[in-house]
Formats: sequence, structure tokens, C-alpha cells
Amino acid sequence: MANTVRPTESGEKRSAALNSLIAAVALTAFKVTVGLLTGSLGILAEAAHSGLDLVAAGMTFLAVRFAGRPADRSHLYGHGKIENLSALFETLLLLLTCAWIVWEAVHRLASSRIDVEVTAWSFIVMITSIVIDYSRSRVLTRVAKKYHSQALEADALHFRTDIWSSGVVILGLVSVKLGEWLPSLGFLSHGDAVAALGVSAVVVWVSAQLGRQTVDALLDTAPAGMEEQIAAVVAAVPGVLDCHNIRIRYSGPVLFVDLHVLVDGGQTLSSVHGLTEVIEIAIQEVIPRADVTVHPEPF
Repeated sequence: MANTVRPTESGEKRSAALNSLIAAVALTAFKVTVGLLTGSLGILAEAAHSGLDLVAAGMTFLAVRFAGRPADRSHLYGHGKIENLSALFETLLLLLTCAWIVWEAVHRLASSRIDVEVTAWSFIVMITSIVIDYSRSRVLTRVAKKYHSQALEADALHFRTDIWSSGVVILGLVSVKLGEWLPSLGFLSHGDAVAALGVSAVVVWVSAQLGRQTVDALLDTAPAGMEEQIAAVVAAVPGVLDCHNIRIRYSGPVLFVDLHVLVDGGQTLSSVHGLTEVIEIAIQEVIPRADVTVHPEPF
């Protein structure tokens, strides 16, 4: 079965990635401007996060574009691994962001320095961020599920957690404002730095999730329970006496399946070939778009 990507699929994936890239550019610029004007570490932390969103979105756009190329003589399994590498790159960028956010937040808490001016723009930029991230995550999730794209799935997960981290920043800004209005609750003035630490915790959690999935894909780790599922499906096909030596690996959104089956040695070559096609169809009914290779052996 040839490993091909339909033009409609490639175009829809690129469109989703490009829209995400454009939104990341606008949102990063907005957050940087407001963060610098107000001195809010929480907003600047989110700006840095969005800046990495921008880089990651650019990587995702390029990954989706190149991963859609068909297999060639030097890439016999296609170019799908480019999506996995893109997700790994995004994970490393997120971890670097965490290091800077934590360092600056701890420094501000240790020095008791409060350089935050909470204005209406502080809340406008974060609410805008939530609206845009919600919209982006929905589009990316829909396309990622439709075409089993790990790169788009990573982007979607990233933007869903951005919603929570933006909520944490808003809580920190509210705390700072309450500390100004109620001197007896002066400790709330450190809410912005604490919120930045909260953002870091969210980013670390996202990085761990993305990192685990990406490493599993790059190491060709078989999805849990899939070998048993395939064996059960193949064993139920009439004419198959045994199924063994099942090998599974992902290359981007495509799952490659190799397996051996025992069949009646008295069958003709034509009938055995027909049986292998029935097996391929049976597997593709439970694993859409799987690239299946069946090796028949005489019993």
C-alpha cells in the first residue's frame, strides 16, 4: 500500500498551521507591548511563552508542509518523522522558557521588588489571549484528529494549556490590584510573580506530555495494546491459521504494520494474495490509513 497524502489533507493541515502562525505573531506583539508598559512579569512570561508559540507554530507549519511529501528512494517510510521532530523542538523551547520565568520570579520574590502597574490593558491582553487560544486549539484539534497529525496535536495541546496559564496570570494581576486597594493584604502584591511560577508549572506539565509522546514516536514505541488488537483482528479472518511477528511503527500520522500469517499450504498463489488483501482491509477498518504489509507462510 503506497504511503501518500491527499492534496485536500495537505492543504487543510497547512491552512490550520498557517492560521496558528499568524495568530501567534499578533498575540506575541500585543503581550510584549502591554507587558513592557505595565512591568508585569506574568504578562511578560506569557509574552515569552507566546514567542515560543510563534517559533513552534512556524516549525509546525514547515513540518506539516514537508511531512506531506510522498516516500522517495532515500525515505522509504515517507517524511512523517519531521512532525515528530517538530514536536520535540517545541518541547525543548518550552523548557527553556520555564527556566527564565522561574529565575525571574524567584528573584523578584527574594528581593520583594514590585514593579507592576496593573491597568485595563493588562486584563484586555490576557482575555484576548484566552479567546484566540481557545479558537486556535479547537481548529488544530479538529484537523489533528481528522488526519492523525502529531505536530498539529502538539500545537493544539499547547494552546489549550495557554488558556489555563493566561487564567493564572489574570488571577495574579487581580491579586496585585487587591494588594494596592487593601494595604492589610500587602502580601497579595506578589501575586504577579507567584502567577509567573504558576505559568511555569503549567509549561513544565505540557512539556512533559509532549516530550513523552515525541520520544515514544521517535523510538518507534508501539501504542499500548495495539499489537494484541491487530492479532485479534487478523486471527478472526477466515483462512488465517496463525498471526505472529507483528511489528508496528509510526511515521508522522501514518502507522506502518508488518506481520506474518500462517495459511493453508495447498492454496494457490492468487488465493493467498486475495487473503492478504482481506487482512489489510480488516486492519484498516480498526486503524484507518494504516500501511499494512502481510507476509504469508505455508502451514
